[in-house]
Amino acid sequence: MKRSFRSTAALVTATLFAATLTSTTVAATPAGTTGHRPPTVRCEFTPTPENPAAKPVTIPSAIALAKGKVDVYFVTNFGPFVVRMDRANAPCGVSNFVHLTKSRFYDHTQCFRLTNTTRLGVLRCGDIYRQEEGGPGYKFPDEVTGKETYPRGTVAMGNQGPGTNGSEFFVVHSFANIPPNYTILGQVIYGMSTFDRMVKAGIADPDQDGPPVRPIRLLKVFTLG
Repeated sequence: MKRSFRSTAALVTATLFAATLTSTTVAATPAGTTGHRPPTVRCEFTPTPENPAAKPVTIPSAIALAKGKVDVYFVTNFGPFVVRMDRANAPCGVSNFVHLTKSRFYDHTQCFRLTNTTRLGVLRCGDIYRQEEGGPGYKFPDEVTGKETYPRGTVAMGNQGPGTNGSEFFVVHSFANIPPNYTILGQVIYGMSTFDRMVKAGIADPDQDGPPVRPIRLLKVFTLG
């Protein structure tokens, strides 16, 4: 009962600040006042029977919007944060993330790896079972130009090599000196202090790259777009 109350309270809090941001959020679907259809791209989602879905989820539509932005709201046991995702930059990646969010794939999951080194400062989430295990049962190609950089607040797809995107993602809480191999979904526009609290709570690894001392849980992930 106590856990349920806290989760409900956190969700109500997130909903309230979501409402205050709605007026400044760019519509996920471009306005159709001109009579033209919004631009789209075709995405390639390939089933991975060797790595079946960790939760019941369908493969996303092969057609994705290529214009507009959408805000995704996260409620964690450390506090809330909001990510503004850019469909123009990564139409397939954003379409996939919204699909997984609406499928409740990320609800009640754990972020298994926190890194805070001189080279890398990120939180990795989206693995349902454990680190790098437990995806959606499919994969899709990268959306990169080779010029990507990953400053504080960047949210990007995680992968295990080229073309292996699924459900894993990471949030840069400080900086990330890494190759431009990871599809950028968007930026945190609210709640970076949530990540500061996560880092302050510590990492259970002397090299500062491993499981957080205090488990980091995604209680609810949702979008209004």
